[in-house]
Amino acid sequence: MDWDDFRLVRSVAEHGGLTRAAEHLGINPSTAFRRLAGIEAVLGIILFDRHRAGYVPTAPGVVMVEAAVRMEAEVARFTRELAGQDRSPAGDLRITTPAGLVADMLMPILARFSARHPRIRLHLLVAEETLNLSRHDADVALRASDAPSASLVGRRLATIAWAVYGRSDFTGKPMDGCPWVVPGDGVAGGRFAHFLEGRAPAERVVLTLNTVLGLREAVEAGIGIGPLPCWSAHGRPDLVQLSDHMPELSAGLWLLTHPDLRHAARVRAFMDFMTEEIVALRPRIEGRSTSSQ
Repeated sequence: MDWDDFRLVRSVAEHGGLTRAAEHLGINPSTAFRRLAGIEAVLGIILFDRHRAGYVPTAPGVVMVEAAVRMEAEVARFTRELAGQDRSPAGDLRITTPAGLVADMLMPILARFSARHPRIRLHLLVAEETLNLSRHDADVALRASDAPSASLVGRRLATIAWAVYGRSDFTGKPMDGCPWVVPGDGVAGGRFAHFLEGRAPAERVVLTLNTVLGLREAVEAGIGIGPLPCWSAHGRPDLVQLSDHMPELSAGLWLLTHPDLRHAARVRAFMDFMTEEIVALRPRIEGRSTSSQ
């Protein structure tokens, strides 16, 4: 047996069937079927009970899945430790961040970083979900969070302030009578749904988005009023701030990495550079400046 056998069994268990497991591993479903049958034949045991609802691991299957988890953790640990021994700022650096931070804030900073460190190749992983740095899904994360994982190390760079914005024609109107544009219930753990309670009747919500990305464009288009990060809205000529800052929507802006990578030259160079750049933007991020720069 080899590592790929363990990966296949774990993927089948996690996805509940061969088709989705094969998609996850990038192989053909018929290949996955033959490989799983071959593994069971070699071992002389059944690893999965086949049900109409999906594949359920047997007791031996559970043991093999647990072994696969341990093996993957060891491979990830080795990779992190090897990467952490870099001494010169060069090589690949994978950065994960939500889409809302990319265009307005992050791209100009990345351009300046690349100019200073041309030997570092940046890979930007735009994802609303939290990628696992312990599994080496990414090297560095820029996240809005009030409680980042205790398994990571990093710095809180600023507090992201939020307020309600709209076009000027909404100025002076009662907010509970205006149409609203908001992120959906599943965004930020339902924080926005809780925020709307007592502020806007459900029938006044005319557009929901499954991400913060596009929220400002919807408000600028006049679809309705809505909560926006102050750094994104300030300086936009068509937008007017209609409320004070909303503390219940604020969140820390964190720059995070795994402890095994914090001394890697490319990671250290990026985190030092990002800290300097974002701290300079702190008045804008925390809603204390109307400057768009």
